[in-house]
This record gives sequence, C-alpha cells and structure tokens, in this order.
Amino acid sequence: MAPRRLVGASAPGGSSVAVRWLAGSTGPEPLCDAWSLDSREERAVGHECFDVEVDAKVAHVRMNRPQRSNSMIPAFWRELPAIVDELSSSGSVRAMVLSGEGRHFCSGMDLEVFASDDAVGPTDAPPSHRSRRNERFRSTALKLQESFSVLERARMPVLAAIQGACVGGGIDMVTACDMRYCTEDAFFSIQEINIAMTADVGTLQRMPKLVPEGIVRELAYTGRRWSAAEAKAAGFANEVYPDHDTMLDAVLATGAEIAAKSPMAIWGTKQTMHYTRDHGIADGLEYIANWNAAMFDTDDMAEALAAQVENRAADFPDLLPLSPGL
Repeated sequence: MAPRRLVGASAPGGSSVAVRWLAGSTGPEPLCDAWSLDSREERAVGHECFDVEVDAKVAHVRMNRPQRSNSMIPAFWRELPAIVDELSSSGSVRAMVLSGEGRHFCSGMDLEVFASDDAVGPTDAPPSHRSRRNERFRSTALKLQESFSVLERARMPVLAAIQGACVGGGIDMVTACDMRYCTEDAFFSIQEINIAMTADVGTLQRMPKLVPEGIVRELAYTGRRWSAAEAKAAGFANEVYPDHDTMLDAVLATGAEIAAKSPMAIWGTKQTMHYTRDHGIADGLEYIANWNAAMFDTDDMAEALAAQVENRAADFPDLLPLSPGL
C-alpha cells in the first residue's frame, strides 16, 4: 500500500491551503477527526500559513507565504502548534522538517499581530485599571511561547531548514527545534532590539544553551546580522549548503535516517537531552536510569541486532497514538 501523505495545495492568491490525508498507511490512524479517514475517503483541512506532507514517516511542514517572507500572522500562531501536536500525537511520524518557501525562511512576527491585538498593540482603553491590560499582555506572551514549546515537546525530532532571513520570531522558533541547517545566504538577527523591545518568545532562554552566552548577548544587544558561516562556526547550524534545494534534499535524508531508528529510543534520547539541559548532571543521570528502567524495549533491541546480522533495514513499530481526551 502507498504511504499516507498530507498533501497541501495553495488556494487562489496563495492565501490558504487545502490539506488532505490520503489513505494507504498501515500505521495507526490519526485521532483528530479532520485528519482521520478510511481507505475510501479524503477530508480537507485548511491552513493559511502551512503546507504539510508526510512521506515514509517524515513530515515536511512548509511555511507557504513567500510573498510576505513567511511572516507570522495571527493564523500562524494557531496553526503551528495544532499541526505539530497532531503529527506528534499520531505516533506514526518519526521526524519533522520545518522549512519556508521563497527567498526567506521567516521574517518574524507580522505587524498585523500588533495591530490586531490590544494586548500587544495600541489600545483606546482608559488608563485606569492598567493591571488588566498588563495581565493580558503577559497571558498573550505565554500563549505565543507555547506555540514554539510544542516543538520541544513533540515525540519526534524537528529539523529546521533555513534560507535567507531568519529574524525575530524566526529565531525563537528554530531555537526550539532539535537541529538547524542553513543555506550559504542564510542570516539571523535578534530583531526585537531594533524595535525597542526585549525578545520574549524563547530566543534569550534557549539560544544560550546552544552557543556561548557572549555571542548571544552581542546579537541580542546589537540586533546585527549573524551569517550562516558564523552560525556554523558557533555550533548553532549543523551544516551549511550552497542552495535551498540541496539543503532540503540533505535535511529530508537526515530525517529519513532518524525515522529508520526505534521511535521509542529516539523519543527517549530527545527527552533525556532536554531534561539534562535544564538540570544538573546527577539529576540527568538519575532521569535516564528511570527512563530506561521503564521504557527500554528489549524487543526493539532484538530487532535492531537481527537486522544488522541479516543485513536488512530494521522494522520497528510506531509509537501508539495519543488520545485527545479521556
């Protein structure tokens, strides 16, 4: 049977996409009604900011607004966490590649967000009871942060493929990914400082865990462009490629290599590295001891060893799908 795929097609004017989950997979069916279907039906799901395709257990999530440099409009912040949570919950996706169409990967938060939400933009509300507006600002910031935290919590690794500009919210997003790959023309900028703002959606919290703090402070204080070559030298970018197509081919190949491993072992590795990043070495060692005591799968190890002896690809079962409720 053919692999299950999510196929996106831009609507007229490029402002939205229709996404279909095509039947044909032997894996668990996704739990969201909009993406669940049997062998005889298709059901469309509209996304304004993304095209999504799943092939051979690797999801490719593409930002699809190149005419606006893939800026983050209000719909972006709703759609990304929903897509990532659905892919993770399905249990059948083992790696995800995040990319952007067009010249630039992502130009950050669209000004439309500031104009459309009193919590972050101008308001005609009276100055009294200022605490209410301040509380709403805080709640909005936490909600925006959550849109990227889902990338860390996903049960599969997320690989970012970056070309051109990756600025402002774009850096917030890719710092929450597991790995970052760039084209030679890619550049980064913590743009918030250039509009008299302190970055607040994850860059200042995650980036110092990825590169030396002094580099992050310089970029955060100056807002200057940071080249792909500098990012590679600092360990922020895993690899730099000459062009977009070459990069995507390589990153999708890396995703396929990850997808061939035991998904339980991959998830355990991701969980353990995130836990150890945020805790001391002793705590991290105890965490992995507890994890393997509960999650180590001897059947997966037996299959891995048998596949090596028999010179074939290992066949590991998917993670079980997560229930959306009780």
